[in-house]
Amino acid sequence: MKIAIAGTGYVGLSLAVLLAQKNEVVALDISAQKVDLINAGKSPISDPEISDFLANKKLTLTATLDKQLAYQNANFIIIATPTDYDPETNYFNTQSVEAVIEDVLTINPDATMVIKSTVPVGYTESVKRKYASRYLLNSLTHQTQKKRQLKLEAVVSAGQRHDLEKISIGNRLWQSATQLHQDLCVADINGDEPSESNSLPNILFSPEFLREGKALHDNLYPSRIVVGEQSKRARIFAQLLVQGSKQAETPILYTDATEAEAIKLFSNTYLAMRVAYFNELDSYAETHGLDTRQIIEGVGLDPRIGSHYNNPSFGYGGYCLPKDTRQLLANYQNVPNNLIRAIVDANTTRKEFIADSIIRRNPKVVGIYRLVMKSGSDNFRASAIQGVMKRIKAKGIEVIVYEPVLKEETFFRSYVVKDLSEFKARADVILANRLTDEIIDIKGKVYTRDLFGQD
Repeated sequence: MKIAIAGTGYVGLSLAVLLAQKNEVVALDISAQKVDLINAGKSPISDPEISDFLANKKLTLTATLDKQLAYQNANFIIIATPTDYDPETNYFNTQSVEAVIEDVLTINPDATMVIKSTVPVGYTESVKRKYASRYLLNSLTHQTQKKRQLKLEAVVSAGQRHDLEKISIGNRLWQSATQLHQDLCVADINGDEPSESNSLPNILFSPEFLREGKALHDNLYPSRIVVGEQSKRARIFAQLLVQGSKQAETPILYTDATEAEAIKLFSNTYLAMRVAYFNELDSYAETHGLDTRQIIEGVGLDPRIGSHYNNPSFGYGGYCLPKDTRQLLANYQNVPNNLIRAIVDANTTRKEFIADSIIRRNPKVVGIYRLVMKSGSDNFRASAIQGVMKRIKAKGIEVIVYEPVLKEETFFRSYVVKDLSEFKARADVILANRLTDEIIDIKGKVYTRDLFGQD
């Protein structure tokens, strides 16, 4: 089976490696550098297991810049392009997803598209309707071309010389348009997802539940597989994921598309809520001179709460939680809520608390030790420490940065110090979201809320 994957970030590349163990996989990206690295057996992202599999495992995986090569004759096309949250529209920017859908409808309209990018609740349903007419026309044209080619091959092989039978595209378009109208009306009346045999585009949604830096591990040992359609193709796709995994049993849930989208956003918002909860516990303890660790350990002994995902930080960050919580809050526009709004606001409050704690020390120079959001990751998009850094700079305090991932000389007009020893010497206070062995020797300078040495 041929599978194409659009996008080679954490989601796309981990899926490409997983599925390439037993299938032909073509990964499409717009970055020539990433394509070259993948084809050379090297990972363009920081993920130990992806690096190991690319270098040492037998994979049928090719990366390309050519969308025609990627999509043509593919059975499944997985869309794993970025969907950043746009604060002006209160909505995910889904342009990259729709660009892929438009390309697939032109090149291979009969392929099943699986959206893995995070999207707003209700998106899959709406996008299927948006592209219904284009799918109809392109699919009929695609099928007609195939039939004509088959007839031509049959004529040539038989040595016959007569005109090929002309296919009435107009008549077939009329019949399919009528069927499309019926499909849309039935779906609207019943509130159901259209079946896979109708005239709507072959698009389904399947959320991902991956950690940055451990994306392949979480695909090899998935907590669950959710597919937003109850159909034969949904079951086939789920089995492809199971086939590549390393565990004996994996919970599989087939839902409707909109419910699957909600599962993704509510799952990440719950994780953000847990981060915010333990951070606010820590803010209280620090304000009143209490031992945060003792309180958290006592709270976690209740089995309903547990001693996991409880290490205080400067706030939740990274690619998923900030944007997913804001998108869910936007989906609550006409729904009464207090908690969802509080989860979003709590992250801002935490960063302000951390910044104020540093400012009260009256440092002349504050060092930012690592911009990445957690260990094992090379991503510092929306990391909480950046929000703290900006608040400190706003008070006129000099800020320097130590971040080996950065090649630039400055970061948001703050000097990037390449030498760790120089960085330690210059900073009066060093801000570290997570404490590592590199800075243990100057622990007296370090401000961190890391209690358990884990993410």
